[in-house]
Amino acid sequence: MSKNSRIYIAGHTGLIGSAFDRVLAKDGYRNLIKRSHGELELTDGPAVDQFFEAEKPDFVILSAGKVGGIQQNQATPATFIDTNLSIQLNVLKAAHHVGVERLVLFGSSCMYPRECPQPMPETALLTGPPEPTSLPYAISKLAGVQLCLAYNKQYGSQRFIPVIPNSAYGPNDNFNADAGHVLSALMSRFHKAKESGSQSVTVWGTGTPRREFIHSQDIAKAVLHLLSMTGQAIELPVNIGSGTDYSIREVAEAIAQTVGYDGALEWDNSKPDGAPRKLLDSERLRTTGWAPSVDFEAGLADTYDWFMSQGPGREE
Repeated sequence: MSKNSRIYIAGHTGLIGSAFDRVLAKDGYRNLIKRSHGELELTDGPAVDQFFEAEKPDFVILSAGKVGGIQQNQATPATFIDTNLSIQLNVLKAAHHVGVERLVLFGSSCMYPRECPQPMPETALLTGPPEPTSLPYAISKLAGVQLCLAYNKQYGSQRFIPVIPNSAYGPNDNFNADAGHVLSALMSRFHKAKESGSQSVTVWGTGTPRREFIHSQDIAKAVLHLLSMTGQAIELPVNIGSGTDYSIREVAEAIAQTVGYDGALEWDNSKPDGAPRKLLDSERLRTTGWAPSVDFEAGLADTYDWFMSQGPGREE
C-alpha cells in the first residue's frame, strides 16, 4: 500500500474508522476517500455500486455498521441483522466488481461460541452457538466474515481480510448510556453522576464477566501491519486483542477513577451478564511482529479527554 493508494474508509466518523483516518493521515497517506452517512447510504446497493465505479478505491476499510451493547441487541434484533448484512453484501460485491486490491472487514468477538476455550482461537468459530444476548450482531458479523472467505476461495484470491478485534474503545465511540458498549456507556453515566452529585450508579449484571479491551489506534495499526503482508494466505479471520482481560467490576472501577466519580457502584443482578469471558488468542498476529502499544489506563484517560472535548451533547 503506497502513500498514493486510494483508500476508502467506510464509517470514517465512527470509533474504528476515525482511528484509521487519524493514523493514515499522520503517516502521510494522501488519497483518503470518505463519505458521510448522508452522502452515501451503504444499505442502498445501487448507490454503493455507483460510488465504487466512480471512485475505484485500491483499498477498503469496512468499519461501518450497526453496533451496540446487550440492551440494543435485545431491543432491535432485526435492525442489527438487516443493516449489517446489507452493508457487508453491498460493499463486498462492489469491491469485488471493481477489483480492489484489499478489503478489511471487521468481525466481533461476539461471534465466538458462548462456551469457548479461553483464550479463543480463530479455529473455534462456528463450533458452538454465540451468547444469546448478542446473537443478532454475532450472526450478522459471522455472515460477513464467511462472505469474505467465500470470495477468496471461489475466485482464488486473498483480497478480502476478515479481522476480529475484541472490545474496542477510544475517541469517537458511542457514549449514549443506552446504546453504547459497556465501557463508553459507563464512562458517560459516571460523568453524569459526578456532575449531578449522584451518590450511586446502578450497573447491569454481577460484575464478574471478564472482557478484553483494545484501543482503536492499536486496531488501526494492526490492520495496516496486515495490509503490508502481501501474498499471505487468508483461510481464517485474524484475531486482534490486547492479551489482557478484566472483570466488568474492575473495568467499572477503573472508569470511575478516570472520570473522578467517587460514588457507590450498585450491581443489578437481575440484568444479564452476557458471555462469562471473551479473551482472544491473538498469537497468529503477534508472531508476525505486531504488538499493542496503548495500555488500558492510558487509553481510558485518552478516551475521557476526547469525551470531555466534545462539549454539550457528547452523550447522544
